[in-house]
Amino acid sequence: MGINESHANRLVYAIVEPRIKHIEVTDEAITAHLVDGRVISVPLAWSWRLAEATEEQRRHFEIIGDGQGVHWPDIDEDISAKGMLYGVPARRPKHALV
Repeated sequence: MGINESHANRLVYAIVEPRIKHIEVTDEAITAHLVDGRVISVPLAWSWRLAEATEEQRRHFEIIGDGQGVHWPDIDEDISAKGMLYGVPARRPKHALV
């Protein structure tokens, strides 16, 4: 049984931005707990700054933009929920040759 046209026109699809409630960083992974109950995780190697940071630096973070991302002020690193979901690892900057 299919959805008739009048019923289909009444369906509303809400696009909800992923928002981070809490973040955990281990020696293997960066794990974000989202406000909608999902848990997403990426390899720690996706953030070279966090991979090289001390445990204390990893624990010092701020949730930014109503949960759209996380900022680690001690190492100047930012990670977004969308970046984690869509698979966007941080790139190490290339140094200019002199």
